[in-house]
This record gives sequence, C-alpha cells and structure tokens, in this order.
Amino acid sequence: MNLPQALSVVVYDDLEDLSAAVAQRIAQIGAWALGEHGMFRIALAGGDTPRRCYELLQGASIDWKRVEVYFGDERCLPRGDVGRNDRMAYDTLLGHIGVSPANVHAIQAERGARIAAQEYAALLREVLPLDLVLLGVGEDGHTASLFPANPATEQDEIAVPVFNAPKFPPERVSLGMNTLNAARNKLFLVSGAAKRTALRQIAQGMALPAGRVAGAEWHIERSALPDEILSKD
Repeated sequence: MNLPQALSVVVYDDLEDLSAAVAQRIAQIGAWALGEHGMFRIALAGGDTPRRCYELLQGASIDWKRVEVYFGDERCLPRGDVGRNDRMAYDTLLGHIGVSPANVHAIQAERGARIAAQEYAALLREVLPLDLVLLGVGEDGHTASLFPANPATEQDEIAVPVFNAPKFPPERVSLGMNTLNAARNKLFLVSGAAKRTALRQIAQGMALPAGRVAGAEWHIERSALPDEILSKD
C-alpha cells in the first residue's frame, strides 16, 4: 500500500503478529537509543490497538531503568480514570516492568488542557527530539489528539491544548504536529476495518493529520486495508 509520506509500510495478517513485530521494533530502537545517548525516550500511544503490544513489551529485552516514558496525548479526565491513556499504559505495561516512577512523565490533563499543555511543553523542551513516538489512526484520520480541521492541529507549540474534539472528552492535550515530525522514529499501529476509509484517503493524498506525519513506519493489520487493496491480494 502506498502512503505518500511513509518511510515504510508493513502489513500483518492479524493484530497478534502486528503487536509482536512492533514490540520487537521498539526494543531495537531502544537498544539504538541507549547506545547513542544512554537514554531511551519514548512517547506512548493510547487507544485499543497498542494494548497487546504493551503486554508483549513486558518480556522485551529493554533496560527499563534507562527509559523515559512520555505520552503522545491525554484526555482531560480525572487522574486514574479508566479512559485516560496513562491508565491504560500502566495497566498493560508500566505497572509490570522496572521503569522508575520518576521516569514516567504523565500529562497532568486533570488540570485543564491549556495549563497541562504549557507544563508538558516546558518539560519536553529540554529532551527533544524524542527517540520514538508511537501513533494510531482514528476513523477520521486523526492521530494523537490532532483532529482534522481542529485549530490545535495547526499550532506550532511542543504540546497543544485541544478543545471541541469530536470524540469524548472534548478537552485534551496532544503533542504538536511539529513535535511528532521531529521525533527520530515514528511508528503507526493500525488495526480494524473502521480504519479503511482513513487509510484510503491518506493514500489518495488527503492532508489528514495522520498523513502529515512524515517518515513514519506504518504497521497495518490486513483488516484495516481498503477493499480495493484487499481485492488485489
């Protein structure tokens, strides 16, 4: 499948194969980062697709004591809410490995989008570019919490407040588009038939937020491919 700005596209038969391959790739990038500058800085994605990958990462050969964890976006919900991305990451990965709590940098989204974005930008300013950003794609082509036609998607700040998001909750915090593009490595994880339309539109050159992330590796479950691609197999 041709995605105009992609570094590479790999298609997998099912989510298990995708998750295992991405977990291995994360470990490879982590080893490279540790060799380059002694620390591996990764921004985790939310949503359902990364869950299995995070579970598999529990057994990966990664020196978690030298990993700093950030988040690509967060929903403005109370701390510990099951709808938060940091809660999902803790339940599936962070609560099961030897990463120092001081090295897990949650977005304080419970403080409100504007304040939390300012604080996260200040935190990130000293460590950019990130070694790796994990990303997903929404049915409308959004990535992190950068939605089509939302003003936050066009802002230049390191982290941006998001208002009036089309999905609950409407108030969020996201890494800015420039921050995503500046990351040394970007990996998309895409699964499910609901993503077919967005992938078709990105392949056709529509400037959806996910398609504007340049030089990313796209790891796609076969069920997410548009019908016209599947019919050629």
